[in-house]
Amino acid sequence: MASPRNKTQHLANCMWEYPAQENMRVPVHFFANSALKEMLGPEVLEQARNVACLPGIVKSSLIMPDAHWGYGFPIGGVGAFDPDQGGIICVGGIGYDISCGVRTYTTGLNLEEIKPKLDQLSEKLFKKIPSGLGSEGVISLTQKKLDEVLLEGAKWAVDKGFGPREDLEYIEDFGRTAGADPQKVSKNAKQRQHKQMGTLGSGNHYLEIQSTEEIFDQSTAEVYGLKQGDVLLSLHCGSRALGHQIGTDYIQVLGRAAQKYGIKLPQRELVCAPIYSQEGQDFYRAMVCGINCALANRQILGHLAREVFEDIFPGAKLSLIYDVSHNTCKIEKHRVNNQEKELYVHRKGATRAFGPGKNELLPQRYSQVGQPVIIGGSMGSSSYIMAGRDSGEDLSWCTACHGAGRAMSRRQATKRWKGKSIIDSLAHQGIRIRAKSRKGVAEEAPEAYKNVSLVVDSTQEAGIAKKVAKLSPLACIKG
Repeated sequence: MASPRNKTQHLANCMWEYPAQENMRVPVHFFANSALKEMLGPEVLEQARNVACLPGIVKSSLIMPDAHWGYGFPIGGVGAFDPDQGGIICVGGIGYDISCGVRTYTTGLNLEEIKPKLDQLSEKLFKKIPSGLGSEGVISLTQKKLDEVLLEGAKWAVDKGFGPREDLEYIEDFGRTAGADPQKVSKNAKQRQHKQMGTLGSGNHYLEIQSTEEIFDQSTAEVYGLKQGDVLLSLHCGSRALGHQIGTDYIQVLGRAAQKYGIKLPQRELVCAPIYSQEGQDFYRAMVCGINCALANRQILGHLAREVFEDIFPGAKLSLIYDVSHNTCKIEKHRVNNQEKELYVHRKGATRAFGPGKNELLPQRYSQVGQPVIIGGSMGSSSYIMAGRDSGEDLSWCTACHGAGRAMSRRQATKRWKGKSIIDSLAHQGIRIRAKSRKGVAEEAPEAYKNVSLVVDSTQEAGIAKKVAKLSPLACIKG
């Protein structure tokens, strides 16, 4: 049999198709320029082909330009499922770090103002923001209080004084995703989380001080509040231990459900349940709890960072541009065969990217230019802010890439690099790194990732989203 790569067809600029065959219900569509296409390993395409075999999948199994191998679904994989056609919900299509996401603030400061105090600022942020594997914060919640977090999301954090109410307008789902049921989350998950609110965690999570290096779309940048030379703050983290435990718990539940409902799994890591089944609904409600936990967590972290900025730069005002998640399943209305359908859109390492006109789902100020899409680079490389486009509706269910995407595993990275050498190398480039673990720094070596500029260019050329601004790192806080 010919290899999967040999069967791919070029559909359009930066868009390719692997046709449906054998047990595939839909084709695979992936977005990449020629260079990134060559980096797409056969195991990633195989995972996307397996996703294309799942019941109720609509139109195509999608791969974003930053895709790499994951658990079940590829990271950078997207699938939309129709519950009226036997559609399923799948743990592997969301991931263990439920609602891992990124938010970015303007600071009202420019490079000249911040440079003399950059070391002081990064050191104080490092001390203020709990980071690292299993890190715990100063907030300790009873199960009853944590249930409130799982229901209310960032709104709970704002109600408790963690940031101004205006922040909520600039958070996906306005800071609270509907449908959560804390009773569907295990006691173990809650016990693991009760001291982890307001913590950054480890792995690829970060808090980064950045400068706006280049503006590509001046009018959209003005709407977003971006100016060249301005200083920004971005933070990237998720639902911490709670999200991981929800995934662990429901892998078992959905594994049994798949057998119960006679679902033929193309790969055992794709355990799933029909959306309308009791098991499917239980998992969805627990997963929404994970989303709300992550939204609250990032809101608390943003407030802690605000306090540091205001202490060192009196009068500084951190204004939230946007907060968007990239490990979720969302109920969304999309056009299918010229009819609007309610679909369960799985985005595994992929970012929602609504175009202009989604008035009820976006801040009013963004309704004419589209949703900000924040693309995090690797440690030491550029990040980008893009804007969703109308054409993304038909191409990708309004979905874009989420970052650079790994080019090698963490194990491979630690064999090749040492954390201290990376910290020293980045220091020579003027980038400060503060980290709990040098091993963690080695795992996140910039060279272990794809070229984020190629990823972003492919996303733009495919018509999914457009470039607005390029951001350069000044200091990075890591776990």
